[in-house]
Amino acid sequence: IRSHEVDIVVGTHALIQDRVSFANLGLAIVDEQHRFGVEQRGALRRSQDDAQPDLLVMSATPIPRSLALTLYGDLDLSIIDEMPPGRQPIITRAIQPWQRERAYTYIRGQLNEGRQAFIICPLVEESDQLASRAAVEEHRFLQDEVFPDFNVGLLHGRLSSAEKEAEMTRFYHNDSQLLVSTSVVEVGIDVPNASVMLVEGANRFGLAQLHQFRGRIGRGPWRSLCLLMQEENISSDGEERLNALVENSDGFALAEQDLQMRGPGDFFGTRQSGLPDLTVARLGDSVTLVRAREAAQILLDADPELSHPANALLRE
Repeated sequence: IRSHEVDIVVGTHALIQDRVSFANLGLAIVDEQHRFGVEQRGALRRSQDDAQPDLLVMSATPIPRSLALTLYGDLDLSIIDEMPPGRQPIITRAIQPWQRERAYTYIRGQLNEGRQAFIICPLVEESDQLASRAAVEEHRFLQDEVFPDFNVGLLHGRLSSAEKEAEMTRFYHNDSQLLVSTSVVEVGIDVPNASVMLVEGANRFGLAQLHQFRGRIGRGPWRSLCLLMQEENISSDGEERLNALVENSDGFALAEQDLQMRGPGDFFGTRQSGLPDLTVARLGDSVTLVRAREAAQILLDADPELSHPANALLRE
């Protein structure tokens, strides 16, 4: 890469480590940008000493800071608002713990019809600090007690790469009908036969994560259902997130709600959420922000140095 023997480099976070440098980086494309930190994305632009590369960041659900940067004109925005061919709408429901048996009954019905299912857990193993359901114990319970007639797979981040690959291959080929997993299935998983998902402790996940989870189903020709199991004593913020997801399937609309709920973070720093120190327009007032940005651009196009007498006060 440093000697320019290759023209295109495809990689993971490893590409933004200090030991990697580019001979002449012209374009950096970051997929699933919400999984990268501010400094990580910035490292790509600092990976050579002279010119700044063009930067394209992509996501189905931008983090609040990125959405705010588009609103304030620091990022240009392109929206693909069409689903890929053959995709089905995903119905989303928030459910209570007492509805668990009903959820299992629905999942069993889908498995009997030849479909497959995801069950997402917030933890790998049980914790003394958190009452959330954990993937390892949940896998054992579901295989032994709830779905003994089906093969239940287990996937989490503590498995080796080979073990994870083998588990996903089994699920892809329908050798396992139900996959219990942590958040490792958030991106990059394409199993068209999966038509139902149950997210345990859904209030413990962020809006972007939940929307990404939901995108793992609905990839085939079958009606798909995403069930968000909320924990008892859910906070008002958690309830608001789940309601937003139930009511909306548009990633950018969800990102705007996330922006209003969590704030945009620092415009000139590294926080990706929270309220900035700047005094700005009301966060939800995106139309006004876009109009102000367009007006500023017209002014700068006409008078880049603000040297016209009419712009003297603005220049000052």
